[in-house]
Amino acid sequence: MDILELDGMHVTVARAQVDDLPAIISLLADDVLGRDRESTDAEPYETAFRQIEQDPNQLVIVVREADAADGPMLATMQLTLMPSLSRGGAVRLQIEAVLVAASTRGTGLGTALFQWAHEWGREHGARLAQLTTDSSRTGAHRFYERLGYEASHVGFKLPL
Repeated sequence: MDILELDGMHVTVARAQVDDLPAIISLLADDVLGRDRESTDAEPYETAFRQIEQDPNQLVIVVREADAADGPMLATMQLTLMPSLSRGGAVRLQIEAVLVAASTRGTGLGTALFQWAHEWGREHGARLAQLTTDSSRTGAHRFYERLGYEASHVGFKLPL
């Protein structure tokens, strides 16, 4: 567990536990896109969480106020280390499922969380950080660009 300081506020960054799933699911659903695509059935989330938890290249983190270990979740994100044959065999840090509670947006938490994630990636051999974001999230695009990300690819999805 790590502690980050944000303008006088201290938060903990910790590996998610299965008991965190209800709060993570709530953050996922408390979103313009998540309202329509997330489920109230916890079983698929539990199955996915068990698979993530067993994979040494995966990490789901949760963020809470340092003084309130059992308090409301402020943010979550999923990190994946992806060995790649391109870029000279570089390991990529894939960042997904980034959610910051509406009440905490604008506090600097998102920036601090990405800095933490980038450092975690470096410590685990990553040479490149990448993420995907829905094309409708123009505010998120501006945020990622402020962090130094460049919109370099076009992504496609196909439901299976």
